[in-house]
Amino acid sequence: MSDSTPAPESSANQAKTGFDIHEILKILPHRYPLLLIDRVLELKRKDRIVAIKNVTINEPFFNGHFPGLPIMPGVLIVEAIAQAGGALLLTEVEDRSDKVMVFTGIDRARFRRPVSPGDQLRLEVEVKGWRAVPGMIAAKMQGYAYVGSKRVAEAAVSCQLIDSSRGRGSGRNDETE
Repeated sequence: MSDSTPAPESSANQAKTGFDIHEILKILPHRYPLLLIDRVLELKRKDRIVAIKNVTINEPFFNGHFPGLPIMPGVLIVEAIAQAGGALLLTEVEDRSDKVMVFTGIDRARFRRPVSPGDQLRLEVEVKGWRAVPGMIAAKMQGYAYVGSKRVAEAAVSCQLIDSSRGRGSGRNDETE
């Protein structure tokens, strides 16, 4: 190698742009049956994420929605959009095990086509606003869901990342002391 050839960047200096299910489980607190993203394909910090959800007939909601015509509930598509956005936000937080992401709003939700078993839902979420104050991060995001090249749903979601202990008691009965 000549002196003019730059050395390859070390992997420590390169930003991670995708996550498999094992890495997602380290980021999101959700678990089956409510974990609704299977892989992150692309992530640009504080800007954009692309994730996928493989929709299978084994999803528990298909038992009742609807027998004979299984359709993924729209509210779960919006939840999948929010989880993708949550994965994006939580990668920015060092103490994420002490945090929880909560919805603060859902606007302009539209459902254009049904999502059925066998579909692969591609979720594209862009951050539209980001605000951090001590103890809280808030974000507004615009999400789109696709099956193949067809847009099946979209929604603007607002959320906050808060301390997981917020709003919970200490778990002990203070009156007995």
